[in-house]
Parts: sequence; structure tokens; C-alpha cells
Amino acid sequence: MYQLVKKFLFKMSAEEAHEKTIHLLRSVENSAPGKSILKMVYQFRDERLETTLWGIRFPNPVGLAAGFDKNAEVYHALASLGFGFVEVGTITPQGQPGNPQPRLFRLPEKQAVINRMGFNNYGAYTASQNLLDYAYADIPIGINIGKNKLTPNEEAASDYSKCLDLLYSYGHYFVINVSSPNTPNLRDLQEANSLRSILREVKAKAAELEMRGAKAKPILVKVSPDMADEQMSDVVRAAVAEGAAGIIATNTTLSRDGVENHPYAEEAGGLSGKPLEERSTAWVREIYQEVGDKVPIIGVGGIFTGDDAYRKIRAGASLVQVYTGMIYRGPGIARQINKRLVQLLKKDGFARISDAVGVDAR
Repeated sequence: MYQLVKKFLFKMSAEEAHEKTIHLLRSVENSAPGKSILKMVYQFRDERLETTLWGIRFPNPVGLAAGFDKNAEVYHALASLGFGFVEVGTITPQGQPGNPQPRLFRLPEKQAVINRMGFNNYGAYTASQNLLDYAYADIPIGINIGKNKLTPNEEAASDYSKCLDLLYSYGHYFVINVSSPNTPNLRDLQEANSLRSILREVKAKAAELEMRGAKAKPILVKVSPDMADEQMSDVVRAAVAEGAAGIIATNTTLSRDGVENHPYAEEAGGLSGKPLEERSTAWVREIYQEVGDKVPIIGVGGIFTGDDAYRKIRAGASLVQVYTGMIYRGPGIARQINKRLVQLLKKDGFARISDAVGVDAR
């Protein structure tokens, strides 16, 4: 059925199709019968897929990455599609329009997308109001936070701290996004000393909120795939040393490897989808070898099938995320991946998904 819907959606611009999808999900968001129907169609439960990280139970390891539900408007509907967790955002302290349109491009022949959205969102206060009942979503909800475009890098730590202050009560975990290629100079914040400063201020804000009675929340860092080996090592070691609870690997890439001859290859922005799969999986493996015994890794980049997800898990990812894969495969992608993961676990003799984490990287 989705192939018929996809033909209709792909006649629209990519951003218009996304807005139509959000509008449709919004109509289901507050409908108990609608969510029940989605659960019957799309959910797949198997205790072998359950895992617990940071004291949080994930019913399966397949999540939806940040970028889809930017303003935390439809996470209840998304939770009904069989995902093990949903990450909303990226959210900035103040609302901002993002970059000029067009800013989202499909490359169907390559199963890829290029975006230069630029953290378009309504701001942290609006997101906090949308997240008031996050605890009733049945699955963990992550919150991805960033800095406003006009905030100079010297003041970036304050933006992340402001977001945490407004949103700390409304999510299961938080992600510091310093790796999007679509906000000018944002990736400079991945430099180890800059990242240390941000994490110190954010962790201090978290400690202050916890002193006031807030529950402690894990804070993760999302990294770029475009760093050199030595820089990646410095970044993940700095993150762990400053108390990051996990690493998300990876964000989109500025590389055009695999799509060089496509008409959209010259468009500015981050590339996601199949061309990123091998690169992101390699980074998961390297990061696992670097710090995998200290913090969990969430693997993201080019996951379309259960086999794709399993490669990242075996490389060291405790959880995985999809986004571009859902654009091309549809809302049943989490169910399809999870069913295949159970088959692969059985084939390899693993009792639980956690048993497979990092077996190819040790």
C-alpha cells in the first residue's frame, strides 16, 4: 500500500510531502482508535529485542532519528508505528525558520536525501508544551537540542543550557547536536575543547535541575561522519570524559561519494541514506573500539533493512535509528527491521539483542 502512497507523495516536493505526512499523523495523535489501529498493523513485539540502557527500557532497538518530528507534535502517533524510541527535534532556544527553500532533495535512484534545513523549529518553549505528556508515549522519547543560527559559537554553551532548562522535565534522554552541516560553523563546536565547554555547562545545568528535584537524564553527543580518525578519537574521548552518557554516530555527510553524477549532487547540505551506510557503520565500529566499554552507541545512517541494522549492532551499536529509510520504505520499516533482527539473532545463536552488540568490533 505504501508504494501507492509513495507515488502520490513523490509527486510533491520533498518538504511539502513531509508537511502532509505530519498533518496526517497529527490527525491520529489524539485519536485512541487511530493509534490502536496503527499498533495492530505496525507493532512487532519480541522479548529478545528488549534492552535497557541508562535505566530506560527500550522495547526494541529501532528508533526514529531526529529531524522528522522537529517540534514534538506527533510522537504519540509515531510511537504507534512500532519504533522502540523516537527522537524529536532538533530544538533551539528560540524558534527560527531555518534556511531558504528549497532545502530538501530526494535522490531516489540512490535511496538518498540531501537536506539543508537549518534547524527550522518553533523553539524550546513550544516544544515543552507539546511534550507535557511525553511519559504516556509507551516508548522512550529523546530530545535533540541545538544552538540558534545567530548565536555566536562563543555563546553556544548557553543555548544548549537554555534548551535543557526548558525541556529537562519532558524527555527520557537528551542529545547535544554539534554535528549538523547546515548551521554555519556549528561543526567547529565538535573540536574537543569547545565540546568540553558545552558539556560542562550543560552538565552543570542538569545538576542544578536535579538539585531542585528533577530526575537525572542521560545526555548524549551526536557526531559527524566527516572527521578524521584522530579528531573523532579526540571528540569521543572528550565527550566521555565530560560525562556524556552515549554517542550517536553519525549525522549526515558533506561527502558526495556514491552520488557524484546525480543532478542534485551539487546542492549544499547533508547527505543521508544508503550512500552513508558503510561510512557510518565503520564509525560505529571505531567508536565502539574507542569507548564502547564506557558508553552505549546509537548507530544511524543508511539503515533500510534488518540486515543493515544488524551490521551496525554487530559493529557496536546498542540502538539504531532510521529516517531516510522510512521515506523510501514507509511506516512499516520498524516492524520489518525488527522481524528480521529476530531471525538473525536466532541464526547466530544469540538469546538477546544485547548479546550481538559489538561482536564484530572486539
